[in-house]
Amino acid sequence: MATGQSRSASLFEALTGTVVGFLLSLWLQRLLFPAMGHDLALVENLLVASVFTAVSILRGYAVRRVFNALKDQLP
Repeated sequence: MATGQSRSASLFEALTGTVVGFLLSLWLQRLLFPAMGHDLALVENLLVASVFTAVSILRGYAVRRVFNALKDQLP
């Protein structure tokens, strides 16, 4: 029987994915926003990226909880 990922490894993976997503979002905003006529300061870009990151974490948590609740009903 294969062993699953440890809790600490799961936490590290989740945190790494979140940090990578945050940095990618920040980089894309700095690239795209000026091209669309929105010249935001770095602090404003950090705020936008932080809000999107928080919403993404909540979304991922909610979807996981729904799937866990429905696990016996799913194929």
